[in-house]
Amino acid sequence: MSTVFRYLGRRVGVGPADDLLGEVFVAAVGAHLRVRPHDSGSALPWLYGIAGNVVRSYRRRSLGRARVDEVTAVDWDAVDERLDARSRRQELQVALAGLTQAEREVLLLVAWEGLSPAEAAQALGLTAVAARSRLHRARTRAQATLGDMAQAGL
Repeated sequence: MSTVFRYLGRRVGVGPADDLLGEVFVAAVGAHLRVRPHDSGSALPWLYGIAGNVVRSYRRRSLGRARVDEVTAVDWDAVDERLDARSRRQELQVALAGLTQAEREVLLLVAWEGLSPAEAAQALGLTAVAARSRLHRARTRAQATLGDMAQAGL
């Protein structure tokens, strides 16, 4: 439960995450007969998929009120907690902003949420091959952006 709460908190802020966590579990209970367990036996990818839907619904309902960067849908205060150097925040923000929403979501599920690419695929309703492909593109594009910024001295 705390894993899903942290996922929500990074996307919409801690305050709204409390309420949204309840929505996730109400939706999960209502859909429990449709769940297909991941090969790992974990229900977490399924719960992340539901949480992603709840976040998107919340954003539609509360345009402009969330304490989340609208371009990248990342709570940058949570990023600060994960990175040692605050100076890298802007670089990371630029790199993530350069990704498509689909690339960004799979990258964040793997990098920050700790899902395997196969689990991220299930959470996003993709095939494992599609998720690995998006993840590869996301990593390549982000690394290229960071490399370009480093060469430019930014």
